[in-house]
Amino acid sequence: MDDEEADLREQIFHNNVREQIIFLLLFILLYLFSFMLIEKFRRRDSEDFYSVDEEEVKVYRISLWLCTIALAVSLGSALLLPVSIVSNEVLILYPNSYYVKWLNSSLIQGLWNHVFLFSNLSLFVFLPFAYLFSESTGFPGYRGLKGRVYETFIVLALLGVAMLGIAYVISAWFEGDSSSIEALLSLWTYLPFLYSCVSFVGVLMLLVFTPLGFVRLFGVVSAVLVKPQFLRDLNEEYYVYSFEEDTLRRRIQTSIATGAGYISPEPMYPDNGDISAPINPDTSISKDKTVMSPEEKETPLLRLRNGALQAGLNERLQKIVTLRKEVENKRKTSSLQRNVVYPLAMLLLLALTTITVLMVLQNTLELLIGIKALPLSTRQFTLGIASLSKLGWAGATLEAFLILYLHAASLTGLATPMRALHVLPRARRTPLTRIIALCAVLLAHSTAQPLLVKILGITNFDLLGEFGRIEWLGNFRLVLLYNAIFAATVTLCLVRKFTASVRRELYNRFKWIADFFTMPEETPTVSPNITRVSAEKTLTVDQVVPNTIEENAEHLKSD
Repeated sequence: MDDEEADLREQIFHNNVREQIIFLLLFILLYLFSFMLIEKFRRRDSEDFYSVDEEEVKVYRISLWLCTIALAVSLGSALLLPVSIVSNEVLILYPNSYYVKWLNSSLIQGLWNHVFLFSNLSLFVFLPFAYLFSESTGFPGYRGLKGRVYETFIVLALLGVAMLGIAYVISAWFEGDSSSIEALLSLWTYLPFLYSCVSFVGVLMLLVFTPLGFVRLFGVVSAVLVKPQFLRDLNEEYYVYSFEEDTLRRRIQTSIATGAGYISPEPMYPDNGDISAPINPDTSISKDKTVMSPEEKETPLLRLRNGALQAGLNERLQKIVTLRKEVENKRKTSSLQRNVVYPLAMLLLLALTTITVLMVLQNTLELLIGIKALPLSTRQFTLGIASLSKLGWAGATLEAFLILYLHAASLTGLATPMRALHVLPRARRTPLTRIIALCAVLLAHSTAQPLLVKILGITNFDLLGEFGRIEWLGNFRLVLLYNAIFAATVTLCLVRKFTASVRRELYNRFKWIADFFTMPEETPTVSPNITRVSAEKTLTVDQVVPNTIEENAEHLKSD
């Protein structure tokens, strides 16, 4: 009996050591990937990293390490459900394989517990400490990092007391008389409650940005892949932009070499940035015109002189070069990629979005009927017993892809307001404070992702650990309303995306018909000046003739 107990203890010890080694290896991989990601975006100048003061360099490095830990935890939280689903299917397919014996329920349960613990620590300790530590100046009387560390810990402790007080007030407001002084003294119970509040805010954020991301993903794929060019001649566009680029380069070289501050002869095209723009004679230089109309307050390129002319030509040249490179890349793309890969990618996005909406509608109906339980769960889940999908491993793989697709869509939707607010990270130009803020947003976003997937009923995998004990997940009205709003917003966004051009064209046609029938019978008299201007605007390209040599000579004399 003693030998059996010793063997059992030894087996438990070895299993625990193996699990901790696996957790450490996973954390190292996620940390290295997060570090490379932050290294790509962080700013490298004297204000951040390359400082003369060695103390500032140490503070920057410590804060950057804490941000990297938070980003690694957010990546691990985003991969929790897909890894758990795939692990369950692998154990079902290969139950007696020697190579997957290390994959068990204890490992997955420990992974969920570690992610929950480090999510709380990163959100409430590491990131606030990194920000306060980078902004601290130190107490007087202490030299080096000691004064800054003391100041950071004191400010962080005061912030923690304030947060616990707010959590106690919110808990007393929700629970009523059940909250007492004894509950106030048990500080550890408020950390899951604070995390529950943060996760609720994250789920609401996902409700707004995920439907928007579904629509934005179509635009992102269109920007990455080359569209089919059925009605365009790419060779012709490439030659047009190439000729325009050569012309602008010659004009710049002539202006620099001779010091001339004008363009002679005047180009036949206006300065609208587009070669195929309609002709507007008002943008050209005219000897008779001495008074400018109010509509012509913006100085076009052809009226610029001296250095302003060279700057305008250089700006126009950069636009033409960008357009020429874009068309050149489209020319180099194979017809297979243009005509097959792009439609398949669009159909794949549409199919994944449609499947997601149908699964959300099915989950809503099952909640109404009572077939499906609420996502709140406290029971232990054992891996390798049964498949999570009725379609077996294929359905489980589809669920994993849908979870990753939801995550990508929500990140794409989140990038839209961040781009409008000019807070998106830029390569090698993002300061430390912005990196800390972005890591906090990504952490709140990633930790709410498993809750979103479970609320929408994308998978039947139960939330393990403290994730399944979040109290607001047991509110039937809240979960049902969330499903209904999500399905409605995604459907409306897709309909608006694919029918916007049709609706705009129908509106223009109806408006034209209405204007035609409401047109007055007697046309008002038009002044000769307006008639002359309208007649001038109907000129074609063949009727616009460049200046002759005599006119150029008169320009030189007048200048």
